[in-house]
Amino acid sequence: MNDVRRRTVLAAAGGAAIAGKAATARAQAPPAPTSDAPRPGPESGPYETRIRALMARMTIDEKLGQLQQFAWTGDTGPGGGQTAAAEKAARRGRLGSVLNIYGARTTNTLQRMAVEKSRLGIPLIFGLDVIHGMWTTFPIPLGQAAAFDPAVAVWDAEVSAREARSNGVHWAFSPMMDVTHEPRWGRIAEGDGEDPYLAATLAAAKTRGYQGDDLRSRHRLAACAKHMIAYGGVEGGRDYNTVDVSEARLRNFYLPPFRAALDAGVATVMASFNTVSGVPAHGYRHALTEILKEEWGFRGFVVSDYNGVQEMIVHGYAADRSDAARLAFNAGIDMEMASTTINEYGKRLLRGGQITTDRLDDAVARILRLKFRLGLFEHPYADEDTAIAGPTKASRAAAREAAGRTMVLLKNEKSTLPLDRSGSIAVVGPFADSTDLRGSWAGTWADAFRPVTVLDAVKDAAPKASVSHVEGVDASGRNTRGIARAASAARATDVTVVVVGEAATLSGEAAVRSDLGLPGRQERLITAIADTGAPFVVVLLSGRPLTMGGWLDRTPAVLQAWHPGIEGGNAIADVLFGTVNPGGKLPVTFPRAVGQIPIYYNHENTGRPYDRANHYTSKYLDLAYGPQFPFGHGLSYTTFDIGEPRLSVSRVRAEALRKGDTVEVAVAVRNTGRRKGDEVVQLYIRDPVASIVQPVRRLSGFRRVSLGAGKATTVRFRLSAEELGFWTQDPHGRFLLQKGEIRVFAGNSSLAKGGRTLTII
Repeated sequence: MNDVRRRTVLAAAGGAAIAGKAATARAQAPPAPTSDAPRPGPESGPYETRIRALMARMTIDEKLGQLQQFAWTGDTGPGGGQTAAAEKAARRGRLGSVLNIYGARTTNTLQRMAVEKSRLGIPLIFGLDVIHGMWTTFPIPLGQAAAFDPAVAVWDAEVSAREARSNGVHWAFSPMMDVTHEPRWGRIAEGDGEDPYLAATLAAAKTRGYQGDDLRSRHRLAACAKHMIAYGGVEGGRDYNTVDVSEARLRNFYLPPFRAALDAGVATVMASFNTVSGVPAHGYRHALTEILKEEWGFRGFVVSDYNGVQEMIVHGYAADRSDAARLAFNAGIDMEMASTTINEYGKRLLRGGQITTDRLDDAVARILRLKFRLGLFEHPYADEDTAIAGPTKASRAAAREAAGRTMVLLKNEKSTLPLDRSGSIAVVGPFADSTDLRGSWAGTWADAFRPVTVLDAVKDAAPKASVSHVEGVDASGRNTRGIARAASAARATDVTVVVVGEAATLSGEAAVRSDLGLPGRQERLITAIADTGAPFVVVLLSGRPLTMGGWLDRTPAVLQAWHPGIEGGNAIADVLFGTVNPGGKLPVTFPRAVGQIPIYYNHENTGRPYDRANHYTSKYLDLAYGPQFPFGHGLSYTTFDIGEPRLSVSRVRAEALRKGDTVEVAVAVRNTGRRKGDEVVQLYIRDPVASIVQPVRRLSGFRRVSLGAGKATTVRFRLSAEELGFWTQDPHGRFLLQKGEIRVFAGNSSLAKGGRTLTII
């Protein structure tokens, strides 16, 4: 290859590189305009006149009150509930929002204090951690990402919005779009995995699912894009920890999902707990103001995370609570969750000139704007007679279908799956008859609704079979007294379903693990079943990738079921017995051992990439090269053939791409098996020579297709400047599209082989 082919550089100032491209058309956000782009002008919209008129009547105390969010009795962090303080502030008109409150009667009672007792009658916004369902729990977001189907995220968001809004909730603290390479981090369960393109697609879909076209609808919620920014990069996977990140990595890796959510109309953004290159994210003006509000023109408001403003003191960034208020407010925080620094010290900071009246009015206007968009000034109360009190037949059906689409068949030797519905079946393991299927952030509000267990679902799906049950070992893996009985049950039956994994409490916020193997001695249960020589399959429940060790080699079939939600048992049975043909793919790489972490598909090549024949290359001495299972991996009960990508042109002018032209990529896919099934056609690109080293692969498109036996179709993608270029280290945002060769690959995982070359001239 000519080593000078990258000497010609086309630089684009932000969005100019892709002018005229609609992000939603490709489910991928375009690059943001740079800070050199024109700033948003004076606000104009249907509510701006009313907002200005209302603000003209407000006192400083009332304005500062709008910036305050208190926590109701429920607690999602240190410090406990603030119920009494919330009621007092609501009556005085000095409160903007309350979180952890739900129920039509309860929210109406507090809302009446604000609307009917305060001087100006400004309604409150009620927020709740509706992350993957309210009454009807769907699979965890990481599981939803495994569907490689934006419709799954939409189903969850629409059902959640309907249930929550009917119960007085206006605002969901979701979607969480923190891209991460760190499976030890518990909050990987709450996000979409390791790829920015996939995360951006799902962030946009979930935002649209929550918000719809009109936030005044009684079936919609305001969404919150979180956490800004780079939370998924915390050192060692330890929550709330340190992140040191370059500008290029920030813009190419962490920011795309936020831009996608913004383009989808997301109403709010939440700051993150971590530091970003030495600055706590709650004080990181570069992201919260320069990029989000100035470059991107975001008109919604930024909320802190729980006590996040006050914690800047502990970080060693703020001297005291007053200083924390100044730093956070000037950085771009508009509403403070739980801690009260801005509310308490705002007047003093105004008098001292440390914050400005213009900045205060900007923050208040942003909050009032959402209250008008939600229709709260006209309809502040929930209808107590029509409040949804629990899952419905329709919502359960949606949750079951969604869960079925998230299942990933990791291994299936000799077509062990699907199972026969007759004969005898043993269902064993700590989660065989467990209701711990909902996952982290399911919420205490859903505790009254019992998930369907795997055991009950197997009995229902195979009514003619003889089904037995032995726990074998508990979820902690400490009590192993039942392992011998489980092995005896396996010997006495035609097939055994072993349901193992990690409890929901082992993933999510503040749930970091240093060992990603099965907890305790669960592996001994699998080994004991394998020792019997009887047929068996393993169903794996988890909120993250787990390491599998030696038991994987002895297991004929493994189904990754994540934490699948209220209908999880039924969805697992649907797959086990073939009612649903699994089509999910891994949204995150599964490591062989914890020592490999971070391991991810979109890594850089290094100057000495792995070479089996060369000792002096990048590898581990004591571990096979590569992951246990790669990003995008997932099997089916049928087989597919994916052809090599066909390009509409082999050469394209860079200037044409900058003006909005695209290159079509067509990929033929055929079901070569004997039953209907789903395949996810995945498109990857590689830029082998660039002024900033690029990943060896980069997901640039995907499509889940369903095909009958012997049927074929052609999947088409569009590559634009945004897929073919990249962001530089320029803090003002500089997007480059460079001339040269781009390799285009298509297949059913990140290991896709079939490729073509596109030359940018």
